[in-house]
Amino acid sequence: MDNRPENSIIPAAVRSSGSDGLAALDRAATTEEKPDTPSTRGLPFGVYLLAFSLFTMGSAEFLLAGVLPDVADDIHVSLASAGGLITAFAVGVVVGGPPFAIASLRWPRRTALVLTQVVFAASIAAGLVIGTYPALLATRFVAGLAYAGFFAVAAATAVGLVAPDRAARASGVVVSGLGLAMTIGGPAGTIVSQHAGWEGGFWLVVAFTLAGAVAVAVAMPRTSTGPAPSVRRELRTMKRPGLWLVYAATLLSTAAYMITVNYLAELLDDVTGVPEVWVAVVLMLFGVGAYIGLAIGGRIADRRPHHALLAGTAGIAVCSVLIALLAEHPLAVVPLVLLLGVAGFVLNPAVYGRVFALAADAPTLAGAATVSAFQLGISVVPLLAGVALDAGAPVTAVAWIGAGLAVLTVPVVLLERASVKADGPASARRESPVRTPDRGAAGQT
Repeated sequence: MDNRPENSIIPAAVRSSGSDGLAALDRAATTEEKPDTPSTRGLPFGVYLLAFSLFTMGSAEFLLAGVLPDVADDIHVSLASAGGLITAFAVGVVVGGPPFAIASLRWPRRTALVLTQVVFAASIAAGLVIGTYPALLATRFVAGLAYAGFFAVAAATAVGLVAPDRAARASGVVVSGLGLAMTIGGPAGTIVSQHAGWEGGFWLVVAFTLAGAVAVAVAMPRTSTGPAPSVRRELRTMKRPGLWLVYAATLLSTAAYMITVNYLAELLDDVTGVPEVWVAVVLMLFGVGAYIGLAIGGRIADRRPHHALLAGTAGIAVCSVLIALLAEHPLAVVPLVLLLGVAGFVLNPAVYGRVFALAADAPTLAGAATVSAFQLGISVVPLLAGVALDAGAPVTAVAWIGAGLAVLTVPVVLLERASVKADGPASARRESPVRTPDRGAAGQT
């Protein structure tokens, strides 16, 4: 029986080439069905299945904003109170990932993935059936917990399905599900809700989430947990300063582009003068740019993660400044929206690449904390924008704030890169995932 924990992110084919002892362990694992080693040209189907599942679940986060007035009218609360449903979900995501990561360490990843999907779907459905404000508040919080748990386990699972030199690309594909939810899932659900009541879009999310759970249960490669993974090792990994620098860069860079995206519709309508019928099309351009960015970032982040981080951050800063300066010119703003999507998402694969390189021996909790950092970046946007707009600043101020946040990200990335060089050979091994891990790193349990 395989004596390695299922939560190791290093594929069996790579581990077996690291030493004779590890090769013997792999030959002895006759009862375990291992995921296929990916080809050099494509990613395993499981990676795309995880992206689809994240898309369906993530759509619930962005759908509510589009139907919030209808929800407030239906359950007889103020619009501000209804906004608390968005906050409840966000809080669940921020606090849910790390505890779930620890609690699920002993579980097979497929079990954890399916469970979180079922809990998520059940929570959304329960809130719709009961239909009261307290019930919606509670079920949205639980859904946020489940969503965070799925996101964290999915990211680690995707990396575990591929060779180390494709880890950033695999995680980028999974994260692309969130980008798709933001740009397509939420708006599409809003359209459905306009014709079938505000609950209609959410029932669609429930149905697709359950379909994704069935697909994961059937098609995701089965792995063995082996002996109980070490909670102490996971917690010890979190003490690495480089991880917290990556988390800080994640929070800052996410807020940097999301603050402009969140207020883009108002900017296009009030300042740029784009006809209302075309606003949604321009917003979708951000999604197109996001996929271009993920495609680029996924191909360079495995070997040059800091190049991807710095290029993306610089791109966010430049695009934000130009949007603020040229906001009155549609011919300038429209392509800049596309480029902002490219810049914002070119660094996402690099973020996960750095996290899983630094925490290769204990990725679950580290990956969960990455999810929390992303969500915190999204959550601080209304606070930062509110301060400026409440003070009477024009809506273009949000783009200036985004540029400032991007500039603040640069020294954080440079500091993390400097820490890699300062740590010497051990850090260099973590920095370069294409190298075969040594016996000590691969053999930890």
